Amino acid sequence: MSTKTILITGATDGIGRATALRLAALGHTLLIHGRNAGKLAATAGELRALPGAGPVETWQADISDLAATARLAREIRGAHNQIDVLINNAGVYKLDHPVLPDGQDVRFVVNSMAPALLTRLLLGAIPADGRIIHLSSAAQAPVDLKALAGERPLEPMAAYAQSKLALTIWSQALAAKLGPDGPVSLAVNPGSLLATNMVRKGFGVAGSDIGIGADILVRAALSDEFAGATGRYFDNDSGKLAAPHGEAADAQKVAQVVAAIEARIAGYLQG
Repeated sequence: MSTKTILITGATDGIGRATALRLAALGHTLLIHGRNAGKLAATAGELRALPGAGPVETWQADISDLAATARLAREIRGAHNQIDVLINNAGVYKLDHPVLPDGQDVRFVVNSMAPALLTRLLLGAIPADGRIIHLSSAAQAPVDLKALAGERPLEPMAAYAQSKLALTIWSQALAAKLGPDGPVSLAVNPGSLLATNMVRKGFGVAGSDIGIGADILVRAALSDEFAGATGRYFDNDSGKLAAPHGEAADAQKVAQVVAAIEARIAGYLQG
């Protein structure tokens, strides 16, 4: 198997870190993103120490700031002509300060808008046989367009579930735009209540083996079984491609959600 250049957001913790460990051991070139410089350095050290590990680069940015997300994408694009796999893993659920100064809910920004922005700005570097993996969730709920626009506050689970469906819908729309000959755009629920800090803090439970999530992300990134899965949703709880929340099949609502995300990120696509 030829080695690939793989970018993983939120790679210093949880499923992102576990996935990075597996991919590093396979010799792939890893671009790991995180918000905290110390955790990034520590994670990179772990990855480089693995037998057979390939090159590891660290990329720091707070993707709750879309301007910082755009800078991150442009810096990576400037350093790499080709990104074979983009894993939009970073996500948030319960937060002490869930609303940004502009009124936007951080869950929608980090879980929906930042992945869309990063993907759009890196598309030129992703080859036709590349993969774009978006972290979805079994928790999906109809998207409140006012909440998505920062005009209505939501409770944590509502914001999380809606943001994950919004990303799933956007992934589906991206696949339709790219067509069957473009990179695969796939939304993946890595497994419910895995042993991540998000689950411990949000639900107060230890969670299941985090390897369950890492294993499916490695498969989604590399395995031939997903070569024809663009626009689909993989539910790792059932272990198969499945239909996401029914709202993803509502053409009018899909168009509204995609338009809202695109409008929010439009100003960061130029420059």
